[in-house]
Amino acid sequence: MKGDHRILGDTAFVMEVLAEAEEKFERFYELKSKGYNLDTIGQKVWALFGIEPDEIYSKSRQKTRAEARGLYCYWTVVELGYPIADLARLLGMTGQGVGYAVRRGERIAKENNYRLID
Repeated sequence: MKGDHRILGDTAFVMEVLAEAEEKFERFYELKSKGYNLDTIGQKVWALFGIEPDEIYSKSRQKTRAEARGLYCYWTVVELGYPIADLARLLGMTGQGVGYAVRRGERIAKENNYRLID
């Protein structure tokens, strides 16, 4: 395959970008087909951290709550494809705050080997 005229770069780069996009697309539909949404992700996070559902929405900076919120944001934005702006409104945060939480959640997921689905 040659490349895609809409993406600048050599053929290998274009193929890598397209493969990554397809992988994200497939992952999104796999999660949707298994019934994952904001509530199911929240339930998994609440169980992992042993917190109550409303604690995700609190503005507390307590370590456990902040880590739970970070993981929730990471899975919601990266795995489910939920828009940052919408999640910020839902959580009463700024878009930048959600962005920081997503990065924190990614680190937490990697360090603890947390997976949304096994």
